[in-house]
Amino acid sequence: MGIMSGSSLDGLDMVCVQLEEQQRKWQMEVLAAECMPFEGDWADRLQRATELSAKDHALLDANFGHYIGRQANAFIAKHDLHYKIALISSHGHTSFHLPPHATVQLGHGAAIAAETGLPVVTDLRAVDVALGGQGAPIVPMGEKLLWSSFPMLLNIGGIANLSVRLGDQYLAYDVCPANRVLNMLALKTGKSYDEGGKMAASGSILPDLLMTLNELPYYGQPYPKSLANDFGTDVVFPKLEVGGWKVEDLLRTYVEHIAVQVAKAVEQHAHHLDGQPVMMITGGGAFNDFLVGRIRSLLEPMRVSVEVPDADIVNYKEAIIMALLGVLRWREEPTVMASVTGASRDSVGGAVWRSQV
Repeated sequence: MGIMSGSSLDGLDMVCVQLEEQQRKWQMEVLAAECMPFEGDWADRLQRATELSAKDHALLDANFGHYIGRQANAFIAKHDLHYKIALISSHGHTSFHLPPHATVQLGHGAAIAAETGLPVVTDLRAVDVALGGQGAPIVPMGEKLLWSSFPMLLNIGGIANLSVRLGDQYLAYDVCPANRVLNMLALKTGKSYDEGGKMAASGSILPDLLMTLNELPYYGQPYPKSLANDFGTDVVFPKLEVGGWKVEDLLRTYVEHIAVQVAKAVEQHAHHLDGQPVMMITGGGAFNDFLVGRIRSLLEPMRVSVEVPDADIVNYKEAIIMALLGVLRWREEPTVMASVTGASRDSVGGAVWRSQV
């Protein structure tokens, strides 16, 4: 069972996936999948986690772990999965991401194990950071094992990240803040998100703002590189609030910003790929038809096409990969690739928690 709490704060993505490996070739079947929206004030508590004292942050970590465990139990009961789950692998919710020093994902594994009575894997990024890596992205190992037919994979979640396969080498890095900023803008109209990008499509690009966004220093940094959630909330979003602009125009401008940054990232690699490469797009942003259309349009001159897979993969790809990484950790096999994160070596990441013998 894979559990993902993303930076877009829409809830807990939970998936039960059957994984099978034969001669280093992995097959998977999704048995059940659901996004369980955060109850009560959990989204707000997680969003404000970085403002807490060390004591209160530790308490939040434990409490969120118990909450994840209870939600996992509810998921298991709802989908009649009793006695069918061998392992839970939970990414947790990132509060602090400070490579190469530390990374913190809320949702303590001991609490999840205590609630569920099942073996649990958490802290999937920590070893890579300790080895000098970015601790992100960690999904390329799952992409390599499950979707190797695609030379490029773009996930548009709270943050957009790109993975690229160049022969036997894998590269991956965070491109730019995405749904987290778009959703914050949509909230100004009372909507939790811009369905299909319809509001963005009705707006106009603000050229000066677009230039300001595209010139942010992060975009000039070489990979490997990664973004913390607060880059979108504390660096990018304030730049969208200073001009008194219409929400529709801000959404249109920010969609263009995402598309431009994705195109710039793809351009670095497209000429190294054979034929007419196909990029798979997943994450909530794959349902933003306007955003996907703008990305597709900017990639056409590079002869790169775009494919959006079925809804389970779009919605739950990262949770599926978390499940696989948990299995790899259990088998004591590498979970993170140094070529992606910049660490000194590949690593077997994750802490294992067991509340029963």
